[in-house]
Amino acid sequence: MTEPRDFILPPQLLESARRVLEANRARGKRIVVAESCTGGLVASALTEFPGSSDVFDGGFITYSNETKMGLLGVSQDVIETFGAVSVATAWAMAQGALARTGADVAVAISGVAGPHGGTDRKPVGTVIFARARRGADPREIVADHKQFGNIGRGGIRLQAALVALELLMPVEPSP
Repeated sequence: MTEPRDFILPPQLLESARRVLEANRARGKRIVVAESCTGGLVASALTEFPGSSDVFDGGFITYSNETKMGLLGVSQDVIETFGAVSVATAWAMAQGALARTGADVAVAISGVAGPHGGTDRKPVGTVIFARARRGADPREIVADHKQFGNIGRGGIRLQAALVALELLMPVEPSP
């Protein structure tokens, strides 16, 4: 894959995106992301590489609860009951992204990047991830919760993007 010459993203993020693209390309898999606190950072990293469109189907940046509901079909009940930063919401985001695209795998990210918005239960640096695979049992929830701490807004977003990219690595063996 050709190295971008005019990239603006951190090298570790680009290297992770490159690995995701190459691994999914080798398996003929397409991927999609549903981002909240990362604001499109994962999609941006994936699209730094020419030819990424054969793997990357697209991304949803659903920062507000209304957009999570409108674009991804997350129910208001889920958001009101569990909050925007929850396994339930991230799982619904991933399922919604998968349902609205032709992708094989979806990863969703929702969190508190700060510097404000944290609570005792969900302090700044709390990020929730969910991965959904086409054809998988929808009752089998694949989710992760990370507490990055208050390492600054940019640091939290970068760490969250790196975790999301790892979740986009294929989980099934090569054909």
